[in-house]
Formats: sequence, structure tokens, C-alpha cells
Amino acid sequence: MTESDSELLERCRQGDEVAWRDLVGRHTRRVFNLAYRFVGRVDEAEDLTQDIFVKIYQNLDRYQSGQGAFSTWLTAVGRNLAIDHHRKRREERLRRIEAVGLVENMPSAEDGPQRSLERAERVTLVRSGLRALPQELREPIILCDLQGLPYEEVATVLGVPLGTVKSRLNRGRLELARRLLARTGTKARTA
Repeated sequence: MTESDSELLERCRQGDEVAWRDLVGRHTRRVFNLAYRFVGRVDEAEDLTQDIFVKIYQNLDRYQSGQGAFSTWLTAVGRNLAIDHHRKRREERLRRIEAVGLVENMPSAEDGPQRSLERAERVTLVRSGLRALPQELREPIILCDLQGLPYEEVATVLGVPLGTVKSRLNRGRLELARRLLARTGTKARTA
């Protein structure tokens, strides 16, 4: 007869390493699947799974059996940690994009002052156009067009279906073009 999660938890709280191993073994698949849905890569999901179990172990005393099933609490803690992980990755990517933008704005040896000024104006115009877009249209453009991520990875990062990524990209690109053309005073050609 196997022990219930509650019995294993009680043993874990008393420092029983075998009970902890049994508990981890019982719930590893659930936690890994959750992590994988957030990150979309096996190696990163394995690391996140380990981080989730560390967090669970550190907070075993916070779980009370009256709160509901242990697996539900475990999933909630895992989800919160996965969301935090996703936010950190997104912030890192945005910082990298800004750093790339700084490098792109540096004049090359053959650029004269006029060309450098034009490039800086274009970059400023595109950035302000991107900032003006709603977040749901801006994020796919940044991830696909500026970072070069494949559509499937963008869908995973944003947590939306592949078709939604494609439609948001199309709408975002059209809206960005419309806004940029309006700012430069150029009329859009109609097909």
C-alpha cells in the first residue's frame, strides 16, 4: 500500500529524505509538464522543475491539508514560479534588444554625419511606433522580427496558439506601418 501525499509530507517535515524522494518522484511529471508549457525547451524545463521542487521543499511548512489537495498547491506554487521565470526571461530579452539597438546606432567608418542622423531618426521613429502599439501586437513583433524567434517559440512564450501569433504579427505589422507612414507624412499605397 502506498502512502498518501499527506503522510509523505508529514515524514518530509520530520526530515525524512526517502519520503521527499517519493514525493518528488510522484509529482515530477506534473511539474515538468507545467514547466515545459511555460518555457518550451526540455533543458530549461528541467532546470525550472528543479527550482520548483526547491521552492516546494523550502515552503513545506506553509502547506496545510485543509487548503485542498497537495497536488493543487504544488501546481499553484509551480505556476507562480514559472510565471516569474517567464517575466525575467522577457525582461532579459528586452534588455538585449535595447543593447542591440545601441550597437546598430553606432556609426560605421563609411557613414557620414548625414547618414548617421538619418539612421538615428529611423530608429527613434520605429521605437516610438512600437511603443504606441498595444502590448498584444508589440510583443510578437519584438520576438519574431527583432529577436528572430520562430513562430512556435513565440506562441510558447506568450502562451497563445500559433494562429494567434500569426494574426497578431500581421495586424501589428500593418498597424506599425500605418503609424510610421502617418508620422512621416507618406501616404500608404493601396493594392
